[in-house]
Amino acid sequence: MDTSESPGSGTEVQSDPPAAPAPPRHGWRRWAMDTRPLRRPAYRRLWSSTIVTAVGSQLTAVAVPKQIYDITHSSAWVGYASLAGLVPMVVFALWGGAVADTVDRRKLLLVTNSGIAVTSLLFWAQAATGLDSVVALMVLLAMQQAFFGLNSPARNASIARLVPERELPAANALGSTVMQTGLVAGPLLAGALIPVIGLPELYLIDALALCVTVWAVVRLPALPPLGQALARRAGWREIAAGFRYISLHKVLLLSFLADIVAMVFGMPRALFPQLAAETYASYGEGLALGVLFAGIPVGAVLGGLLSGTFSRARRHGLLVIGSVVGWGVAIAGFGLSRNLWVALAFLAAGGVADMVSMVFRGAILLSAATDEMRGRMQGVFTVVVAGGPRLADVLHGTAGSAFGPRSAVAGGGLLVVLVMLVLAAAVPALRRYRV
Repeated sequence: MDTSESPGSGTEVQSDPPAAPAPPRHGWRRWAMDTRPLRRPAYRRLWSSTIVTAVGSQLTAVAVPKQIYDITHSSAWVGYASLAGLVPMVVFALWGGAVADTVDRRKLLLVTNSGIAVTSLLFWAQAATGLDSVVALMVLLAMQQAFFGLNSPARNASIARLVPERELPAANALGSTVMQTGLVAGPLLAGALIPVIGLPELYLIDALALCVTVWAVVRLPALPPLGQALARRAGWREIAAGFRYISLHKVLLLSFLADIVAMVFGMPRALFPQLAAETYASYGEGLALGVLFAGIPVGAVLGGLLSGTFSRARRHGLLVIGSVVGWGVAIAGFGLSRNLWVALAFLAAGGVADMVSMVFRGAILLSAATDEMRGRMQGVFTVVVAGGPRLADVLHGTAGSAFGPRSAVAGGGLLVVLVMLVLAAAVPALRRYRV
């Protein structure tokens, strides 16, 4: 590994013996998803729980705004609820990253997953009793996102202790593919179930799915902190130390900036309703809206299923740069498209590029940071991933109103390409990074 920008060398795999390098695969098999991490029981348990919760969490993600809109008949209140969830998620993700570096991550996962499950039960209770309180819903949403903020850094940081470094891209591809599949299947399932069983039962299904996750975490090995982390307390000083660590290691800093550039300038979802109503109205507004929202996740799932070559890649930095540039080109092409199916093709291509970016940015964060810093790196990662698209909603909504939706989307995509190439040229650490 290039040690000049790789402060964290080695991956401490828990419990399972090291696996021999996989034999070379030929023909179509070399493109198929690398499933070697699933041979490791601990990672397999964590990943299997994700399959269930990826869909279950989307049921709640659909049910909450639906219930708020049913109560208020106001999209503005739906937006306020999103903000009510964002603020605690950001705060607790940063703190949760520091906590994850100072305690047994398995215990932290047990506490936080149990907390999310209890919150889902409370969602069910308020819906089943007909409380019809927006305030209660926003409080529960804030609680849920606070637990999620604590949970996510520990969950992601644990992967580097469950699989060896050479399998990190494959492990990230497996996890990301499941999550993207949930983004497609979950809302579709929620839409089909709401008229049949109603909103309360969606919350209950999510709560039961989270019980599966808790059971999977119970069976994980202990994941205590390594080295001197046992003597530290998780406070603002540790959070600040995490940001200093990022600023001193350009590979990590550029990996975060790459995602911010791609999402803030290039995520056009806020303009999907307007595009469906204007540019693609001849196809049917409902159909067009569904196609636009499904395009990126479908492409990401396809990219995950064809991720077999990821494990053989060594130039992780170049792949991040190339995938972000590819995302920008795809979004620009989408903005210039008047045909819905051509637009879908560009969005799907963007989803493939986004999957590649997610996999290798995640691998860099896990391999280029020491274990005592991984939790904090994942806390910042959670904030960037959740916050970037929300900033994009504001930016694209404003630009779409000023310049028109197609111009705003195409311009954003081109801006992604330009800014990413400038960053890559100005700071060579990322493009030189390899494992």
